[in-house]
Amino acid sequence: MKHARGPLLTIDLESQSTTSESIDDVLERYIGGRALCTALAHERIPFDADPLGPANRCYFATGPFQHAQMSFTGRMSATAVSPLTDGLLSSNAGGFLSRNFTATGYSAVEVTGKSDDLVIVHVTDSGVEFEPVPDLEGAETSDICTYIEDEHGLEAEHTVTVGPAGEQQVRFASLMTSRERAFGRGGLGAVLGAKNVKAITFDGDSTRDVEIPPLQMDVHREAAQSDHIMKRQGTSSMTEFASTVNALPTRYFSELSFEGSEGISGDRVEEKKYKKGTCSACAFACKLPTRDEESGLETEGPEYETVMAFGSNAGVDDIVDVMHSNKRCDELGLDTISCGDVVSAYLASEDAFGDVDLIQELVEKIGRREGIGDTLAEGVERFHEELGVDNWSVKGMEFPAHDGRTLHGQGLGFATSNRGADHMYAEFYSLEYPLVDPEDALDKEGLEGKPPKVAEKENLNAIKDSAVLCKFSRDFVDADRLETLLDAAYDDLLEIGGEVVTMERHFNNQRGMDRADDRLPYELPGFEDALEEYYDHRGWNADGTVPPEWFETENSSLVADD
Repeated sequence: MKHARGPLLTIDLESQSTTSESIDDVLERYIGGRALCTALAHERIPFDADPLGPANRCYFATGPFQHAQMSFTGRMSATAVSPLTDGLLSSNAGGFLSRNFTATGYSAVEVTGKSDDLVIVHVTDSGVEFEPVPDLEGAETSDICTYIEDEHGLEAEHTVTVGPAGEQQVRFASLMTSRERAFGRGGLGAVLGAKNVKAITFDGDSTRDVEIPPLQMDVHREAAQSDHIMKRQGTSSMTEFASTVNALPTRYFSELSFEGSEGISGDRVEEKKYKKGTCSACAFACKLPTRDEESGLETEGPEYETVMAFGSNAGVDDIVDVMHSNKRCDELGLDTISCGDVVSAYLASEDAFGDVDLIQELVEKIGRREGIGDTLAEGVERFHEELGVDNWSVKGMEFPAHDGRTLHGQGLGFATSNRGADHMYAEFYSLEYPLVDPEDALDKEGLEGKPPKVAEKENLNAIKDSAVLCKFSRDFVDADRLETLLDAAYDDLLEIGGEVVTMERHFNNQRGMDRADDRLPYELPGFEDALEEYYDHRGWNADGTVPPEWFETENSSLVADD
């Protein structure tokens, strides 16, 4: 089986020291990326660690596909205990960071402890430098990147940055890379912010050899030749369609379609797109550098989830207003989905949907925890009672689009996801819209027969996040191709993916999570029975916990800690 290569680098911020150790045994089983990070975190982070304390550890890793010249491979993974969900959480980001990370020669980097001073950590193949940067306190993403380029000659694709939101420990603060790409969900920006890290840079010339089969060039060629609508509009192409089928959250989830969807549609985004945008080594080029000529505003995106969060869910029907929110979130280091939902919750409490000036004011206050922003920075689950609004979150994570009240299997996937209401964990919406071939499509309504498929999709995505492979490769990398590229049987890969999901679940169980956390803010017919079937399929207990004997089966290489 193909896997990432190289040792683990541990960075201790308290002592400003580093160690390196071989993790070949873990790599051989867990490939790289999310699986590798999860296995390390499960073993090395105390189950009772404070997400914002020094005992929490943040992991970064790439996988074998970052050693390929294949489309859909410009991504990498990060993992820590989430300040938003209080559980183990992995997030991944696109852009150009991954190749510079592999050039350091490490398969994974672990950050632990807390620095006394605000620092930038420079990781290279020849050593690690800790640079005090007190003058960068409060600096935004662009300013950090400019400083690093001017002082160290490293462009933005070498950097992971923490904006003001991360410094202020906003629970849904992002880690930013390549200026406008985000490790978006779950608050990993707050994890590093709490450790007094302003940025991490990666550079070197020590990429390890991983031989990827020639099939990679077929995938790359097909991606280049494809006439997919995402090449013109990115995921924003979904907006009007989702509204038409009643799956577009509107006015803080009080409605399922938006009469103003045309004004925030993929067509409107495409009109603002002024050049191609892509990730490292990818010919699919689905990114969206956009510009509003009248105001001079430039940003990347917005993608569909941001269009929902700051558009329909906030009652906003002008794409330029959504672009502005997108830009400010990137600069402050905020997850656009959670931030937009939080803002929409406040708008609901004030009956102020569509108030663009208020929306922009709230984003600024959240990013710096000023005034009402200090309350909103805690996330919907923690403030909803105070504002008198419904708790639209799962495990503390705010909802994306692809509404589960219409797409019932996706609704189940929101509930079972170990990282909360996240559409990419199972990515079940693709089967129910559908965005797949007719023979693979499923009816939107009902949950009969869907729990095993939800589990399979979760397992598959765990493998993609470990390889690391973009989810939008689904039309280009099928099961047979994945087998060839990773040199492993598809069923064996799904088994490893299932172990990753179970490791996450077990870690979260030790933090007190169980079936009571696998809930939705709405009812679905047959939901409880479907949840039972899902647990049974995974071999878990009926209360949503992992049985100790699971770790002793021949199907698992894990050892129970309890």
